[in-house]
Amino acid sequence: MKKSFLFLFASMAAVSAWAQTPPDHFVLVKGGTFKNTKSNYSVILSNFFIGKYEVTQKEWTEVMGSNPSKFPGDNLPVETVSWYDCVEYCNKRSLKEGLKPCYTIDQDHKDPNNQTEIDDVKWTVTINAGANGYRLPTEAEWEYAAGGGQMSKSYTYSGSDDIDKVAWYWQNAGDKPLTGSWHWPTIEKNNTKTKVIGGKEPNELGLCDMSGNVREWCWDWFGDLGNNGAAPQGSSSESGRVWKGGGWIGGDFCCASTFRAGLEANGKGPDQGLRVCRSN
Repeated sequence: MKKSFLFLFASMAAVSAWAQTPPDHFVLVKGGTFKNTKSNYSVILSNFFIGKYEVTQKEWTEVMGSNPSKFPGDNLPVETVSWYDCVEYCNKRSLKEGLKPCYTIDQDHKDPNNQTEIDDVKWTVTINAGANGYRLPTEAEWEYAAGGGQMSKSYTYSGSDDIDKVAWYWQNAGDKPLTGSWHWPTIEKNNTKTKVIGGKEPNELGLCDMSGNVREWCWDWFGDLGNNGAAPQGSSSESGRVWKGGGWIGGDFCCASTFRAGLEANGKGPDQGLRVCRSN
């Protein structure tokens, strides 16, 4: 009986330790209360794992079989991916690794909650409760992690108040530093583009590139329910899905952890990528 008890105790301890051990290249974010400083919205978050880096082109190609990116490179972030592409990637990567997919994707029925006229895809995507596979972070999870979670030092950008230490954006992502006002012909002439992941300093949790490099899709609708867009799952929106984090083509204000914007779920561009999560 004593041996059985000890075996059970050891097994439970091993499971508990595993549950707190991040998968490769992921960081455990310990939960807590997230409160958006620009609204009254707050939510209690459970522990979750989030990718230390943005999903790379190598990771994407290994799962999806092709690379849509404008700027090719195994260790560059994948870009030119829509929100729909990303939820498909999450499910396919989950299946490949023997995990339960987080999403049910119905391509045959238009999502009645999707009010965006520009989006001509409108797949109905729902969450599978309790799934352990890969998924997009919620907006609250993303911002909480970018801000350093329980270790937050309340920086403007993810990891620093000095944007050039932590972010690739239009002024520093080209051949030479740029000054003055944003000007596309100048940016293009400067060979401005994405950069290899992890090239800037990490934030308090060890996460890289959450400010700049590519914009990152989140699960949420952009929303208009008064919660700074962090609306309950399934709410309707005429402004697409949330993206966070700025990008190589964007201004410094876009790189602030609190900045948010929306894009139609079928939208894509050379500055639009993703970072994935897993529930703990």
